[in-house]
Amino acid sequence: MFKSTVTALALLASSTCAIAGNTPMSFDVAEDITRFVFADKPVFEDGMPAYGNAFVTQGYIYEDGTLDSGVEGTLADGSPAFPDRVIGTWTCDGYFVGDGARTATGAMVITRQVFQFDNGDILINQGAELADIDVEAQRVITGGTGAFKNVSGEMTQVLLGMTDGYGVRLLIEVEPEEHASLVRDSGEYFED
Repeated sequence: MFKSTVTALALLASSTCAIAGNTPMSFDVAEDITRFVFADKPVFEDGMPAYGNAFVTQGYIYEDGTLDSGVEGTLADGSPAFPDRVIGTWTCDGYFVGDGARTATGAMVITRQVFQFDNGDILINQGAELADIDVEAQRVITGGTGAFKNVSGEMTQVLLGMTDGYGVRLLIEVEPEEHASLVRDSGEYFED
């Protein structure tokens, strides 16, 4: 029993180190509004997305702190404002809920997000995105590759705001939770 427990703890510790090593657990996202596309209906009279409207968008993953203090992460042409700090690409698809694009508080969209890091790691999550600025929203980690292969749990997303009409700015923090599946994959098991 002792050997199994020690082996399991060592495996969990090495997995956490691998995640923290080359893959950030906290990062910023800047949407490239030139990549935001939504369905032609349902829309409000002014053409903005209404409840149930489907969309897809993309943007840049930046090093944590890049977008602090309201800094814009994309230029008007859609290119990154800080190309030397880009560490990956963010893709988001989903549906408008609440009062569509007019939602002032609470869930505005239900989305899936794919974070593809330049080192090849991919992290996927799903959940509600809030219209509220500087409010934490929990999102479920639904999958990943590389350092995120066996990670599940929650992620926290904070809407930092929208600046100059170029899309959302987000702060993302990953709170990984390694499960017993890591131990089972090693051939060792915890004993009760």
